[in-house]
Amino acid sequence: MSLTIRHTAETGTLLDGTGRGDGTYEVMTEVRKRVGHWKWFRSMGQWGLVSSRDRQPKDYCINAAAEALRAAGFTVALEIDRAHRPAAEAEADRAARQEDRVDALDAKADRRAAKATAADEASRRAHESLPEWGEPVKIGHHSENRHRRSLERAWNAMGRSVEAHRDADVAAQRAEAARHTTDYRHSPVTVANRIDKFEAEQRGDQRILDGGERGRPPYVTIDKPASGAYREKVIARMAQRADEIQHWKDVRAAQIADGLTLGLTKADVAKGDAVKVRGEWYRVVRANAKTVTVESRFIAGHNGTVPYQEISAHRKAADPTEAKA
Repeated sequence: MSLTIRHTAETGTLLDGTGRGDGTYEVMTEVRKRVGHWKWFRSMGQWGLVSSRDRQPKDYCINAAAEALRAAGFTVALEIDRAHRPAAEAEADRAARQEDRVDALDAKADRRAAKATAADEASRRAHESLPEWGEPVKIGHHSENRHRRSLERAWNAMGRSVEAHRDADVAAQRAEAARHTTDYRHSPVTVANRIDKFEAEQRGDQRILDGGERGRPPYVTIDKPASGAYREKVIARMAQRADEIQHWKDVRAAQIADGLTLGLTKADVAKGDAVKVRGEWYRVVRANAKTVTVESRFIAGHNGTVPYQEISAHRKAADPTEAKA
């Protein structure tokens, strides 16, 4: 039986060619236990790698699945496309998928709420069937068994009602969280942190391409420049990341222009200034390249550091408002 593990930026990594009862499910379940990331996507009826869209292929997970399937007697072909989509297009696609997810979760929350309402009604009817005024069970009376069955039905109905409301609350919370995911992803602090993270990863990959010394004496390691297929993987990864860095820098520039964030740098802040972070004002001790050192508000002589992107307001030391404060 022929199978294909295919990766593209648009679809991510998927396993094609499987069928019900062909034995692939059992093999892939073991692969998932061993290396993780693989998941059965019920909506597509396929195995795939989680969070693989618009990412470089996870070669370790792909090769682990291919080897396990081949060992089980399957013929497995690999079709790996390392080309990436423009970052703006990928983000637009991600936002559209998130909207679809929100709609699906809203519909699920509505169904759960309707189920909870029906369970409430069933519980009310079950309790109304009980004898009035909490009449106790009459031991040995002909009504004993009927009374006990009514109590059990009322108890079970109440339990189903409580569980239905719990499920409805969870569904509503998930829908509400999903509704704000895109906003969180584009918050100014998150965008700035993402740029810093990507730039650090770029520097790390550049060191892999260049080679050189790593560590400190006497524990110095000389790394050779990456070569062959591994070098091509690193280059593809860096090309995609460079596009993403530029995209998010454009987003941040627009946020600064719109007044959503200050966009402060070392040139804008000086010793003695005041900065506002998470609703509190702090005195600046020193302006660094990436952070600002500020005085502790609680322990004299102790300082802390704050990234520039987390500063929500800034006052110069010579500002009359600040002097008055």
